[in-house]
Amino acid sequence: MRCRVQDLRCKEVINVCDGRRLGYVCDVIINTANGQLLAIVVPGPCRFFIFMREDDFVIPWECIRKISDEVILIEVPGEHRRERRPPRKWMI
Repeated sequence: MRCRVQDLRCKEVINVCDGRRLGYVCDVIINTANGQLLAIVVPGPCRFFIFMREDDFVIPWECIRKISDEVILIEVPGEHRRERRPPRKWMI
Protein backbone atom coordinates (compact mmCIF):
# COMPACT_ATOMS: atom_id res chain seq x y z
CA MET A 1 0.00 0.00 0.00
CA ARG A 2 1.26 3.44 -0.89
CA CYS A 3 0.29 6.39 1.25
CA ARG A 4 1.19 10.07 1.41
CA VAL A 5 1.76 12.01 4.62
CA GLN A 6 -1.29 14.08 3.74
CA ASP A 7 -3.35 10.86 3.63
CA LEU A 8 -2.12 9.92 7.12
CA ARG A 9 -3.35 13.25 8.51
CA CYS A 10 -6.94 12.30 7.67
CA LYS A 11 -6.83 9.07 9.70
CA GLU A 12 -7.83 8.67 13.33
CA VAL A 13 -5.42 6.79 15.62
CA ILE A 14 -6.96 4.18 17.95
CA ASN A 15 -5.14 2.04 20.52
CA VAL A 16 -6.42 -1.56 20.36
CA CYS A 17 -5.16 -2.33 23.90
CA ASP A 18 -7.60 0.01 25.66
CA GLY A 19 -9.85 1.27 22.81
CA ARG A 20 -8.71 4.84 23.39
CA ARG A 21 -9.04 7.32 20.53
CA LEU A 22 -5.90 9.43 20.49
CA GLY A 23 -6.86 11.78 17.67
CA TYR A 24 -5.58 12.45 14.17
CA VAL A 25 -1.99 12.35 12.90
CA CYS A 26 -0.44 15.84 12.87
CA ASP A 27 3.17 15.02 11.99
CA VAL A 28 5.61 12.22 11.19
CA ILE A 29 9.22 11.56 12.18
CA ILE A 30 11.44 10.43 9.33
CA ASN A 31 15.06 9.28 9.25
CA THR A 32 16.43 11.55 6.52
CA ALA A 33 19.51 9.38 5.98
CA ASN A 34 17.53 6.42 4.61
CA GLY A 35 13.99 7.81 4.21
CA GLN A 36 12.50 5.45 6.79
CA LEU A 37 9.36 6.51 8.68
CA LEU A 38 10.18 6.16 12.39
CA ALA A 39 7.02 7.38 14.14
CA ILE A 40 3.74 9.22 13.80
CA VAL A 41 2.81 12.14 16.06
CA VAL A 42 -0.68 12.82 17.41
CA PRO A 43 -1.43 16.06 19.29
CA GLY A 44 -2.18 15.68 22.98
CA PRO A 45 -5.65 16.37 24.37
CA CYS A 46 -6.81 19.94 25.00
CA ARG A 47 -6.38 21.35 28.47
CA PHE A 48 -8.19 24.27 30.05
CA PHE A 49 -8.16 26.66 27.13
CA ILE A 50 -8.78 25.74 23.52
CA PHE A 51 -5.29 26.90 22.46
CA MET A 52 -3.40 24.96 25.13
CA ARG A 53 -2.61 21.29 24.55
CA GLU A 54 -0.77 18.66 26.51
CA ASP A 55 2.36 17.03 25.14
CA ASP A 56 2.10 15.16 21.84
CA PHE A 57 1.83 11.37 21.58
CA VAL A 58 4.73 9.82 19.66
CA ILE A 59 3.85 6.38 18.31
CA PRO A 60 6.78 4.32 16.96
CA TRP A 61 6.27 2.64 13.60
CA GLU A 62 6.68 -0.78 15.24
CA CYS A 63 3.49 -0.18 17.27
CA ILE A 64 1.30 0.36 14.19
CA ARG A 65 -0.76 -2.78 13.54
CA LYS A 66 -3.03 -1.75 10.67
CA ILE A 67 -3.63 1.25 8.44
CA SER A 68 -7.09 1.28 6.85
CA ASP A 69 -8.98 3.87 4.82
CA GLU A 70 -10.19 5.77 7.89
CA VAL A 71 -8.20 4.65 10.97
CA ILE A 72 -4.74 3.62 12.12
CA LEU A 73 -4.79 0.86 14.73
CA ILE A 74 -1.87 0.84 17.14
CA GLU A 75 -0.92 -1.47 19.99
CA VAL A 76 0.70 0.37 22.90
CA PRO A 77 0.16 -1.23 26.32
CA GLY A 78 0.45 1.15 29.27
CA GLU A 79 1.39 4.80 28.92
CA HIS A 80 2.14 6.39 25.57
CA ARG A 81 5.46 8.15 25.04
CA ARG A 82 4.94 11.89 25.06
CA GLU A 83 7.05 14.62 23.55
CA ARG A 84 6.93 18.26 24.56
CA ARG A 85 5.33 20.51 21.95
CA PRO A 86 7.69 23.04 20.40
CA PRO A 87 6.95 26.64 21.37
CA ARG A 88 4.51 28.31 19.02
CA LYS A 89 5.90 31.13 16.90
CA TRP A 90 3.33 33.84 16.40
CA MET A 91 3.26 35.86 13.22
CA ILE A 92 2.96 39.62 13.49
